[in-house]
Amino acid sequence: MEIDARFRYYFQHPWSRLVVAYLVIFCNFLIFAEDPISHSQTEAHMIVVGNCFSFVVNKYPGGGWNFVKVVFWLLAIVAGLFAGKFFFHQRLFGRYLRLKMFREDHGSWMTMFFSTILFLFIFSHIYNLLLLMAGNMGPHIVTEYMGIRNESFMKIAAVGTWMGDFVTAWMVTDMMLQDKHYPCWGKAARRFWRQGNHRIVLFWTVLISLTSVVVLIISTDWISWDNLNRGFLPSDEVSRAFLASFILVFDLLIVMQDWEFPHFMGDLDVNLPGMPTTQVKVKLPVCKRIFKDEYHIHITGKWFNYGIIFLVLILDLNMWKNQIFYKPYEYGQYVGPGEKIYTVEEPDTLSEFNRSTLTWAWRSTNMDPLTNRTYVQQDMFLHSRYVGTRLDVKCLAFVPSLAAFVLFGFFVWLLGRFNDSEQGPENQDSTYERIRRKSPSEYSKDMGMTPEEVHISMSETLRRADPSLLSVDAPHFDSSCVALSPCSPQETHPSIVVEEPSLSSDGGNPPSP
Repeated sequence: MEIDARFRYYFQHPWSRLVVAYLVIFCNFLIFAEDPISHSQTEAHMIVVGNCFSFVVNKYPGGGWNFVKVVFWLLAIVAGLFAGKFFFHQRLFGRYLRLKMFREDHGSWMTMFFSTILFLFIFSHIYNLLLLMAGNMGPHIVTEYMGIRNESFMKIAAVGTWMGDFVTAWMVTDMMLQDKHYPCWGKAARRFWRQGNHRIVLFWTVLISLTSVVVLIISTDWISWDNLNRGFLPSDEVSRAFLASFILVFDLLIVMQDWEFPHFMGDLDVNLPGMPTTQVKVKLPVCKRIFKDEYHIHITGKWFNYGIIFLVLILDLNMWKNQIFYKPYEYGQYVGPGEKIYTVEEPDTLSEFNRSTLTWAWRSTNMDPLTNRTYVQQDMFLHSRYVGTRLDVKCLAFVPSLAAFVLFGFFVWLLGRFNDSEQGPENQDSTYERIRRKSPSEYSKDMGMTPEEVHISMSETLRRADPSLLSVDAPHFDSSCVALSPCSPQETHPSIVVEEPSLSSDGGNPPSP
């Protein structure tokens, strides 16, 4: 247990979390620069997501079929939202699996988003079946091909991963500078961060300025990685596959390093990035006749952060898949001397070539009649290499990602689930159910109590319902580096401690050996 405590201390230390969060940004830029697909002029394709994009955005047949297609994807979105909320979130994750991170309405928006993608994918195949029955509708069949070039799609993906990774890293930084789990760490920085609106001003200033620079560089090719790198440590398909795999590992590590992983039931309120509030609530007054007053859009800082990570995870999974199954010919590319990759930059001419003509031997000896130059002189040279490694060797890159996913699922299953006595309508006291439906601020308004009294009242009620669930410690103000300070910046609140195993750190200093 001593080794476990020391490991958790260093694994969840602010420096460890910051290094992982910002290392992901660097690795995503590196793989975008080294990936030969980012220069490909062929049509982009992406499993499942490509079908959804093609279903909603393009390949409209015209006439009455346009109306049919719009109705189908609207039905898919509505069905996905309802299935995600009431089946996947409430029944599967909440009642059947009893996952703590999906208690009440937590994580419902992310669940509904992914279920909507699933239903768009299913409805696209139903729509394809109607087109096949109609006949002569082959060009309008919805496939994984998205109707945009790989070069454009990879630029969009690079900007998207930058936004997601930066917001994630910045939010991790925000948590480190607001919280007191490690009171001896960054005292001066935390003092500055909490003064006035420093964190809000810095967030938007850094986000807008850096994003403008990143978008400018990526969209205009102002900086060429191959000209800048000049072949220093060129990558091949195996190294790129392992790099993509470790990016997936880092994405999961960001979540696993959270002090409240895997239950996310602590009393730490994480402010939304660039905002002075921990949550955003949007009520729907127009729909009062349909919905009850308590139904509203509610986004917390914690799920806003980790929801973005899982969105970025989709793009990272696609990047990993591309590196594992990459073949130059399928992307309008070929291999030249030194196993270097060449890219055909004229997308209109790709249909004129086949496997025998899209080679170095043919393109270096044949002339383009329009330019009177060899074809290879018109192609883009890349320092990235393709050595033709067997698929089974490249699949070894799946091992780190698989291990991370298995470890993630193991901790969630072992430590992130309610016991039978803790969850379920049949075992819940009516008072406990009433408290669960309201936040502490709403509860205090209804009861006419202060926030401090609310915490104590709620905790005592929960203790009577299940004595093993919670324990309330008196507020303490120990400023030493050994004691654990309250998670909330408001030190007058008593701390609520969950009496079950978790991966959170319990002190400012590592346990003594």
